[in-house]
Amino acid sequence: MKIGILGGTFNPIHNGHLILADEVCQKLGLNKIFFIPVNSPVHKEEKGLLPAKERLKMVRMALKDNPLFEALDIEIRRKGKSYTIDTLRELHRLYPEANKFFFIVGSDALGYLTSWKDIQEVMKLAKFTVALRPNYPLRNLPKDILPVVIESIDVSGFRLRQRIKDGESVRYYLPKQVYNYIEKKRLYK
Repeated sequence: MKIGILGGTFNPIHNGHLILADEVCQKLGLNKIFFIPVNSPVHKEEKGLLPAKERLKMVRMALKDNPLFEALDIEIRRKGKSYTIDTLRELHRLYPEANKFFFIVGSDALGYLTSWKDIQEVMKLAKFTVALRPNYPLRNLPKDILPVVIESIDVSGFRLRQRIKDGESVRYYLPKQVYNYIEKKRLYK
């Protein structure tokens, strides 16, 4: 069984996340992709970060119609800062039937991989898979990182939160259930 792992703040989850996961899933022939919302990010500022349970709820809404996608709360249950090494160790324990894990990151994450806790062990526990945009090849990509070229939507959680705050529409950037939930709860305003 080949399992992809997509972690992040998902603040909020948007169609760019779903397209990325779908493309990687198809191109690598994955059996499943786990979406793992971070409890407390190590490499990002927490300003404007919704509570973890609220973000997890939106992720579950966004994934409910795709049987290949599943939301896991392992980092949220762990509390405190979220380190990839701890998550990968737990996934290996929980899913011994998985013969390969693929940890999916955007090309921006490559710039700070060396600062990750126990990065050498992290690289042994999962095949790092970097999503590249067409016509933006990375030069000198380390040989132990698997590149996957995907079509991308230029959207970010930060820009979506800003649009909501400014009263601009984000309707078609988000899964319908997530959009409705944000509107109903008046999140990010």
